[in-house]
Amino acid sequence: MYLEVIKNNKNVIFYLLGAAASNLGNVISGLAFVFLTYEMTESGIYTTGVAISQVVPYLLFGLIGGVIADWVDKKRLLIMIDLIRIPLILSVVLLHELELLIYWHLIIVSFLIHCLGCFFTPAHRAILPIITSEEERSSVNSLLDTVTRGITVLGPIVSVLLMNIVNFIHFFTFDALTYLISAILINRIQLPDKKLTNEKLSQWKISDIFISIKYFSIWVNEQTTIRTLFIVTVIMVFFNTWVWQVGLLLQLLATTPNGEECYSLLLGWYGATVIVVNLFIPFIWKKLSMKTYLFGSLIWGIGILMLGFSYTLPLYFIGYSLRE
Repeated sequence: MYLEVIKNNKNVIFYLLGAAASNLGNVISGLAFVFLTYEMTESGIYTTGVAISQVVPYLLFGLIGGVIADWVDKKRLLIMIDLIRIPLILSVVLLHELELLIYWHLIIVSFLIHCLGCFFTPAHRAILPIITSEEERSSVNSLLDTVTRGITVLGPIVSVLLMNIVNFIHFFTFDALTYLISAILINRIQLPDKKLTNEKLSQWKISDIFISIKYFSIWVNEQTTIRTLFIVTVIMVFFNTWVWQVGLLLQLLATTPNGEECYSLLLGWYGATVIVVNLFIPFIWKKLSMKTYLFGSLIWGIGILMLGFSYTLPLYFIGYSLRE
């Protein structure tokens, strides 16, 4: 079934390969920002600042990005974002080579890259129903999910290989290359002209964005359960992001001889665990409920607590498995 879809629809090949390249670059640069910041500052607080700069854009522009992605020429937007991200990310490499790189430049570039991601991700997702028929959509969605999750395993492994070849700074060079590849592949996608946009740019105003968000906020406010889950999830994800992006790295650097490599391997292990768990969940729970959510949160918490008391690699791997 999957091979038939790929064989009959060349757009799907370019779409999936572009997603793979872009996601791989994001994983590599995400590690690079954290590694380079700690290498420059040797400060947990400054490293936390970089982690926050990667989260805040989605809180500020996540909804706006989704609205705009529905209105504009998606293919053009995606290519433009990829091409903008190339000089942004390479500016870090250039300033580093000139010995002019400072902490605040890392913060600004990290923030801008993830701001662009707020618009890239929904636009990329919105292309999928345009390039597929209703019969193909389920298969392509499954393939995209497989590619995305596969990159969470492959990315950290690639980073370990790169560590033994080049300096952290060239993780950014690698990221710029993936953005270029992504832009080329997206450009190869053929979209019917009539489906490029849902509305002409001249037909909407900036105020319409906030009106759409207002209606969404009103709806969420009326859904008590969803509102509570949203608030709790935001809090959990925010603190969990700090734990695995900063806290775990600092602990590994203090307790293992090759902290960065161990950190990358743990991320790869986590990605593999995510894939396995998601495959088995439908066989264990036919219907997810609030009790299931609470049970999962409890196991998640135990995993994070265990990481706090881990000083050997086996315990780290067990704690990371429980996290998922």
